[in-house]
Amino acid sequence: MNPKSKIQNPNSSRPSPSTHRPPSSVLRRPAAFTLVELLVVISIIGLLAGLAVPAIQGAMKSARKAEVAAVAQSIRTAVIAWNSEYGTWPSNTASFTANAAFLNLMTTTTNANNIRGIIFLEVPTKFTNSSGIVTPSGYLAGNARSNFIVAVDLDGDGVVTATNGTTATNLRTAVAVWAPDNTKTNQSVGTWK
Repeated sequence: MNPKSKIQNPNSSRPSPSTHRPPSSVLRRPAAFTLVELLVVISIIGLLAGLAVPAIQGAMKSARKAEVAAVAQSIRTAVIAWNSEYGTWPSNTASFTANAAFLNLMTTTTNANNIRGIIFLEVPTKFTNSSGIVTPSGYLAGNARSNFIVAVDLDGDGVVTATNGTTATNLRTAVAVWAPDNTKTNQSVGTWK
């Protein structure tokens, strides 16, 4: 053996870059997703969207009902405030619709019956039209709208009757307000639970 061959060059322990490089086909990654990967991702997104749409629709329906219930409660509070202020109800009938005359009576200061000129009620414009205080578009099927109904305790017995179609409910309260759903006779949204 040659003594010079035992001395190693410190750089010789590393392999030459050109001799130990893997083939170029192993190092290259595809530049795009495969068709299978894309189909899997699209199907997962479609499945998630299919699950989310009914949940979103249900939440929107609940929000509309809550909004209608809040307006019904506002009308009830305004009718009670009218009674506290004038000692009488805004109407001399036990049950009436929140029509244009009622809307004018409760929301303006110039009505002859509202002699003190008090604004008892502020209603968002989406709840009003020429027929009075109504449910907003999209609450009933086919964007139909219906007037709120107000029932007051004229005889002082603490009971009012709320009716929706053929269904009547006796309520232990002085004032009840509800929005009838003409498609579902037992599912009015009102100021009672």
